[in-house]
Amino acid sequence: MAGIIDSLKYRFNNAPVLKQLIYINVAVFVAVHLVSVILLLFNIDTKTWLSYIEVPSDLNILPYRLWTILTYMFVHYDVWHILFNMLWLYWFGEIFIQYFSQRHLTALYFMGGIAGAIMYLLSYNIFPYFADRQGMMCGASAAIMAIVFATTLRTPDYKINLMFIGSISLKYIAGVTILIDLLSMTSPNAGGHFAHIGGAIMGIIFGWFWNKGKDILRPINGFMDKIVTLFQRPYIRIKKPKISRQKSDENKRRSRPESDEEYHMRKKRENDEIDRLLDKIKKSGYSALTTEEKQKLFDVRKNNPTHNG
Repeated sequence: MAGIIDSLKYRFNNAPVLKQLIYINVAVFVAVHLVSVILLLFNIDTKTWLSYIEVPSDLNILPYRLWTILTYMFVHYDVWHILFNMLWLYWFGEIFIQYFSQRHLTALYFMGGIAGAIMYLLSYNIFPYFADRQGMMCGASAAIMAIVFATTLRTPDYKINLMFIGSISLKYIAGVTILIDLLSMTSPNAGGHFAHIGGAIMGIIFGWFWNKGKDILRPINGFMDKIVTLFQRPYIRIKKPKISRQKSDENKRRSRPESDEEYHMRKKRENDEIDRLLDKIKKSGYSALTTEEKQKLFDVRKNNPTHNG
């Protein structure tokens, strides 16, 4: 048993962020439903304990369960609920990380989920339609909608192959998705659709600022780094031999990780160059590329494989 746990921990720690998010969602789903089954065997109502991990629409309850604004985005009702959400997260997450970093994926997932919770709470406490209604919400949909719309803002004409439909651009998929949510704001799952809209708005805001050259998630990533540091093991400092100042500065330049600005600028240069090569292929064909350009295109595609759903 210990070997299985160690193997799972190793796989999780060495998996990319996208897969880690999926693993967490699946693990929470299994744990929640296992506990629910055990409680039902003793005729204990499961709704009571689930209310401590789902977002309540009642503002009188929320202050005592603030953590639900984070936990709800990892909880799902049934197999179909988590299946479709994880498929969407995987498909659009794969495209997202071609244009942004994995750090941005994590931060936007949480910010999209939080924005969805806020929109859900506002809808239930502003519109008279919900005056005599109370609800609980869970699911990763709002967080995923943020990723969908941020990706669409960055590359609206990116095409995905859909079964029975064929090749279709992201902008049309996003447009149809948000239209369904707008038309469903008075449906039995009205709160969920409002949350989707909140997540979409967060993704649009991030994507819009990114296209303007601003990374609004940078403070969020910095905060998350500090949180992670709190749980890291302390390390022992080893006294290193002194080296010359000139050599030390050179080593720092070589060994230090990229800053967010440097990463952003490098990705933008790479994306601009690929766009130029693709335009050249579109106008003159693949044979018009030089040997160096072909190699560059091959290297980028090898390091950033596309995914066609």
